[in-house]
Amino acid sequence: MKIKVINPNTTESMTKKIGEAARAVAAPGTEILACNPTMGPVSIEGHYDEAISVLGMLEEVRKGEKDGVDGYVIACFGDPGLLAAREIARGPVIGIAEAAMHAASFIATGFSIVTTLARTCVIARQLVENYGMTRFCRNIRATDLAVLELEEEGSNARRIITEECRRALLEDQSGAIVLGCAGMADLTSQISREIGAPVIDGVAAAVKFVEALVGLGLGTSKVGDLAYPLVKTYTGILHPFAPSSKK
Repeated sequence: MKIKVINPNTTESMTKKIGEAARAVAAPGTEILACNPTMGPVSIEGHYDEAISVLGMLEEVRKGEKDGVDGYVIACFGDPGLLAAREIARGPVIGIAEAAMHAASFIATGFSIVTTLARTCVIARQLVENYGMTRFCRNIRATDLAVLELEEEGSNARRIITEECRRALLEDQSGAIVLGCAGMADLTSQISREIGAPVIDGVAAAVKFVEALVGLGLGTSKVGDLAYPLVKTYTGILHPFAPSSKK
């Protein structure tokens, strides 16, 4: 099985961390291909960043289809371009926010999301509603850490995130924590030990869900709105992204 894990931003150190988290949980025989686009923002911290990042992420899915990839993980907590990626992929495509929230709902009656900047909480709230997780999500808590602070050696990011997770358990009466950024993928085990509760990284959860779906022989439905895009001409600099008749 070949799973492509796509970090939609262009920061390679984060991609490396994400790849390590994915490989740590992958089953024997599962090949993890961790990558990031060569174009786009260095971090994704708002609606504009997300919108710009989607084209680079979709290009990685297009490459994966040519390379025979079995499934994909979109490793950004905003799940940017998720439905568009499903349109062009044969196999399953899972976003890490979607995966983490569903995993949390299996093991707790309520969870809190601990994320980075406060401005991204609106995006997370929209996803909670879209995924039908409103009755499970007790709160969305910002640490006001910039995404790239998670990449800085010697920063206080881990301590700040851990303290916010501990407060979430007490103040929100949550039974589990969802980490709201792919850049936190390496923190789950340590934080879980320190706070004494399950801490869920969406990268790891999404990899296991993709493995399960591929193992069941299930790919993205090509009936209805997730059918392959209609073949048509795209103009200007987007000409190379025009849908092809090749499936």
